[in-house]
Amino acid sequence: MFLGIDIGTSGVKAVVLDEHGAVAGQGTAALSVQRPQPLWSEQDPDAWWHATTAAVQAIDPAVRRAVRGIGLAGQMHGATVLGADDTPLRPAILWNDGRSHAECGELEAAVADLHAIAGNLAMPGFTAPKLQWLRHHEPAVFDRIATVLLPKDYVRLKMTGEKASDMSDSAGTLWLDVAGRRWSDALLAATGLTEAQMPQLVEGSDIAGRLLPEIASLWGMAEVPVAGGGGDNAAGAAGVGAVRDGDALLSLGTSGVIFVATDAFRPNVAGAVHAFCHCVPGMWHQMAVHLSAAACIDWVARLTGAAGAADLFARAERAGPASGPEIFLPYLSGERTPHNDAQVRGAFLRLDHDTSPERLSQAVLEGVGFALADGVRVLREAGTTIDRLSVIGGGARSRYWGETLAAAMDVTLVYLQGGEVGPALGAARLAQLAVDGGSASDICQPPPVSHVIEPDPALVERLAPKRATFRDAYPRIRNL
Repeated sequence: MFLGIDIGTSGVKAVVLDEHGAVAGQGTAALSVQRPQPLWSEQDPDAWWHATTAAVQAIDPAVRRAVRGIGLAGQMHGATVLGADDTPLRPAILWNDGRSHAECGELEAAVADLHAIAGNLAMPGFTAPKLQWLRHHEPAVFDRIATVLLPKDYVRLKMTGEKASDMSDSAGTLWLDVAGRRWSDALLAATGLTEAQMPQLVEGSDIAGRLLPEIASLWGMAEVPVAGGGGDNAAGAAGVGAVRDGDALLSLGTSGVIFVATDAFRPNVAGAVHAFCHCVPGMWHQMAVHLSAAACIDWVARLTGAAGAADLFARAERAGPASGPEIFLPYLSGERTPHNDAQVRGAFLRLDHDTSPERLSQAVLEGVGFALADGVRVLREAGTTIDRLSVIGGGARSRYWGETLAAAMDVTLVYLQGGEVGPALGAARLAQLAVDGGSASDICQPPPVSHVIEPDPALVERLAPKRATFRDAYPRIRNL
């Protein structure tokens, strides 16, 4: 059996797969995000560790004893800065933190070929601008930094004592030579750092340490190998078999991500498309990233007094698609693709006296769909073919939302059995590759299809005017 652990933003999920690839056990533990100032988003790194232990210990002890390897997945970009004793110097700055907008401009100016090396624009979500912000605003902390780790790699350090990171997660730092799959001295120097402060680089299917004896005892398992793992989106792709050129998926978690596997490094910075390494050797991927997806569902549920996501979906269904004029811009944490705008914020437009909680709920479902449609558009403009998307993440549970999304994007959605397990499933697959060997295409097989949602032509036509209004709205609100 193989254990996959996903260090998410809202919680940690641990999943064990048996020898047939079926889920044999799972556990979860919640996390909270701290926002001490506007644009800030932080977490305590040790909260990840405590939640990881809680999630693992929630799995049946007999299942844990049978685990032969562990893989890690996690939220990307988080700046976890450690001192000489490997203790965090401050809370980690997360992927949806927008404070380092000015520093992005500095890095673009400092490294003329940044786009060619990193394959991406400098964005506040990435790790390098966060370190540049620390350099300017918390110099006493910056001067004490011995190591910078990503969230899942801090958990690895606690598990194994090793400082290592895989290629897919490291590609999101803006310090990686993405084509060469190695740290870039020029990009590190632009933020006043050196390779000595970075973890060792490994492929996601490489062994990157073993459980420390005391952790093995705590978790009730042997001192098993720990694989390199992957950033959450790449690991999620591995979990549903998106490891071949052209394989595409939609991840509906806190954020929304459209992911396309590629057999070569294909950057396209013009549309704010990400180009990263995949978590399997010899592969890369493109991503359109939308910072708020399922997070919008939770937010509007609280705002309208809904009992939860299921209640909100039911309210939206009572209203029906395109039932009102309301438009929702889902930029609660800013936006990446295609706008690269950390400062913009969400908005409801075209409210009237008949606006109701039901119509607001439906507008939010549509607004996230329209934002995802923007991502599909710029990926297609980059020459990528997208006709079908496999769907993973917690947002995959709602068939009604899927019908709205398919029509908003005009793309077929393929729902996979167990797809809501997400990145933890891929992390377990990477552990299996690390321990047993084999090829990614053999081990990372797609789960059985649960159902398929084709875009309804009539609904596509009904939503088209609202999608056009949505697209026209961003340039009108961005300077507010």
